Amino acid sequence: MHDIIVVGGGAAGMTAALYAQRNGKSALVIEKNGFGGQITHSPKVENYPGTLQMSGNEFAEKMLDQILAQGAEIEFENVISVEDRGDVKIVRTEEGGVYEGSAVVLATGVKHRMLGIEGEDDLVGDGISFCAVCDGDFYAGRRVCVAGGGNSALQEAILLSEKCSEVIMLQDLDFFTGEQKLQEVLFAKPNVKTFTGVKINRFFSKDGELCGLEVERTKTGEAFTVECDGLFVAIGLIPENEPFKELADLNGFGYFDSDERCETKTPGIYVAGDCRSKTVRQLTTAVADGASAALAACRYLQMR
Repeated sequence: MHDIIVVGGGAAGMTAALYAQRNGKSALVIEKNGFGGQITHSPKVENYPGTLQMSGNEFAEKMLDQILAQGAEIEFENVISVEDRGDVKIVRTEEGGVYEGSAVVLATGVKHRMLGIEGEDDLVGDGISFCAVCDGDFYAGRRVCVAGGGNSALQEAILLSEKCSEVIMLQDLDFFTGEQKLQEVLFAKPNVKTFTGVKINRFFSKDGELCGLEVERTKTGEAFTVECDGLFVAIGLIPENEPFKELADLNGFGYFDSDERCETKTPGIYVAGDCRSKTVRQLTTAVADGASAALAACRYLQMR
């Protein structure tokens, strides 16, 4: 029996475990893939307060060492359900594990929707990125592409246009779906070029780093090459919250419908990190959520 079970070992989940242990509560973190979450895709992190530069993997390793030193336990399993039995929560995993806790923090994170092209995974962090705020500075003065045409893609491109020599938008539809105002701001910039009705077929790399794309016009089948130093994929995020919708309300996009208090409709169940409805998804906001959720869970345990 654990005081707090944390589902997810990203920045939010590990922070929740840290704050739980520091408050004298026992924490178990259950992670299905690898600790660190989305930040491990970033080869350099330069916007985390107090740290000049680190890789996402370095951050994840240090956090894991920190929570283990504080006494947290970890399990590598895939959580498929959480059952509320009042003072006891039952967490079940795909591997057959059954764990009991007095409170649960759901820090399930999100995954980036990928293009599904051969070699894509190998180039993440070596030319393929997902966050202009995180990685845009590494492409200052260079040519980059942005895959997507919604609000997220337009916002990413606007940020990149201030740093990069050229930004090339690649949209598979025949039109951009983002807000008209964002389109006006972006397309007024002289270093932005757009292609609609195209799809990316192939990546070109040199010495393990992206150097270009093969792009096809969907109506004619004509293929052409775009040389670039980086590709920012902005075609959406996928939350994985469906198994827990009976415990915590979801919004129309599948995110936990909870504010900064990280509470849910179920006493003793809290949410934290990118899986929560929010306007900013950064490393700093993830760790803030982890702290808030853990402290809320500790208050819940003290008041029972």
